[in-house]
Amino acid sequence: MDVHEVSNEQFETFVNKTGFLTEAEKFGNSFVLESLLSNEVKGKITQAVAAAPWWLPVEGADWKHPEGPDSSIRNRMHHPVVHVSWNDAVAYCAWKNKRLPTEAEWERGCRGGLEDRHYPWGNKLTPNGMHRMNIWQGSFPNGDTGEDGFKGTAPVTQYPINKFGLKNMVGNVWEWTSDWWNINHGPSPQTNPLGPSSGTDKVKKGGSFMCNQKFCFRHRCAARSQNTPDSSAINLGFRCASDNPSKERQDL
Repeated sequence: MDVHEVSNEQFETFVNKTGFLTEAEKFGNSFVLESLLSNEVKGKITQAVAAAPWWLPVEGADWKHPEGPDSSIRNRMHHPVVHVSWNDAVAYCAWKNKRLPTEAEWERGCRGGLEDRHYPWGNKLTPNGMHRMNIWQGSFPNGDTGEDGFKGTAPVTQYPINKFGLKNMVGNVWEWTSDWWNINHGPSPQTNPLGPSSGTDKVKKGGSFMCNQKFCFRHRCAARSQNTPDSSAINLGFRCASDNPSKERQDL
């Protein structure tokens, strides 16, 4: 599995060489956390997600404009690419002669050889008072205090590696996996299970910068959620995996 999530810089190389258009660009909008938007952009929005009013559909939000048309990634080239759907992620990985990790591969990579632990390093949120991931501090969704150094995404290389040499497996952005979603894991093989053969949603893992203990305790190796394959949002990215152990692992 790649060391870290795919960055804006790496995705830009893919787009420049292939002319690829993401689904958010084709649809013309994507979902953004309200508190990250400028007043000008917010003033043009007339709808929200009823069950989660902090999520706003923003016209012109895409991987190049994470907070809408008046934003840019120019100073965030080493941050994870966001507003990428599962279909977009599959296309990028295929271009790299790679693929998305299965849910089982992803979780094993996250644990780094540790069992029955919340995080890649153990159970303490901030061991020795040090932040090891980018999550939400403060009251969600009113304001992230940024005690971990970031409001929004962090660079893909920001935090220490786990025992398998992987970074940012929890927090920062949710990561797509190849598995179809099922509420309960089925009777698949205990070794390298592949998940259901079909479904409507795809599994995502790892939580994001919008998670914290009180609101969304999903910044854990075991936690999981789902979205339709064409979904995109400001807290959703991916990393690739390879069946070839000699394949160069993606790093900046």
